[in-house]
Amino acid sequence: MLIKNKQNNLLTEADVTDEVIYRQRRDVIKTMGFMGGTALMSHSVQANPFSFFSKEEKPLFKTRKLDYKAAILDEQKRTPEAKVISHNNFYEFGTKKSDPSENAQHFQVNPWQLKVHGEVNKPFILDYDDLYKQFFLEERIYRLRCVEAWSMVIPWLGFSLAKLIRKSDPTSDAKYVAFETLHDKEQMPGQRSRFGGIHYPYVEGLRLDEAMNPLSFLAVGLYGKTLPPQNGAPIRLVTPWKYGFKSIKSIVSIKLVKHQPPTSWNRLAPQEYGFYANVNPNVAHPRWSQASERRITSGGLFDRNRIATLPFNGYGKEVSHLYKGMDLEKYF
Repeated sequence: MLIKNKQNNLLTEADVTDEVIYRQRRDVIKTMGFMGGTALMSHSVQANPFSFFSKEEKPLFKTRKLDYKAAILDEQKRTPEAKVISHNNFYEFGTKKSDPSENAQHFQVNPWQLKVHGEVNKPFILDYDDLYKQFFLEERIYRLRCVEAWSMVIPWLGFSLAKLIRKSDPTSDAKYVAFETLHDKEQMPGQRSRFGGIHYPYVEGLRLDEAMNPLSFLAVGLYGKTLPPQNGAPIRLVTPWKYGFKSIKSIVSIKLVKHQPPTSWNRLAPQEYGFYANVNPNVAHPRWSQASERRITSGGLFDRNRIATLPFNGYGKEVSHLYKGMDLEKYF
């Protein structure tokens, strides 16, 4: 297996990025601070990676100092930004991979409210600016493995989900975390259609111990910019050891609950999409194998970038203990 161990599998972006590029971007970000506010990529999906950090522009606000620790088990290069922002599954904006980037460009993310509630002692609401200022932002480079057997390597900006949960002070009854996407048929044309049978709003869930794992991440940006709408602006979940559909986008509610919450794809087709959705090359999808994946690079659809899929997407050292004693074929 191509696994690089460094500080307990904590690598910096230098390990997957050309040195000249990463040092240049580091200097820019450290000088200017992370760009929030209205600096979305909404109308220019081919924007230059440094376009929001030009000398003419000033950050709308400054965050705390960024922590550039990145958790990744990958020796391969990052997926090109143009691919990350144009190849998306976000059915609220359409079912084709190109639909989200085409249909989400006027999606309004400000004002925004993220409600944290349920079995907690200190419920709270975060507005748009809070998403960038309330927590210590860091950059993490994670693999993303889609259940459709393609994958990417993406540099995210955000904060640990555990920090948000701790802020809410969970009660002893909190066993699971339920997530919900914005329900807005005017802005999200896919929600006006029942194509595919998905019932909106989109919902997802984790066990509390999964949510508290250090790898669970709430992303508010990628590639040094605020999160594009097609990638789940303004805030999305990233759980890199699970298939991508678990990483719910455009979150408006995080609720701690007593019982296992429903999840959209499991509710639609439980025989195909389990609650856990851990990446497991030994458990095939009913309609295709999960033993390998197509790593999306700068090439075209038919590039032969096939690689073996690793258990837990290569993050077994960090998460396998969560499932000790479980039958991972039954609890898929």
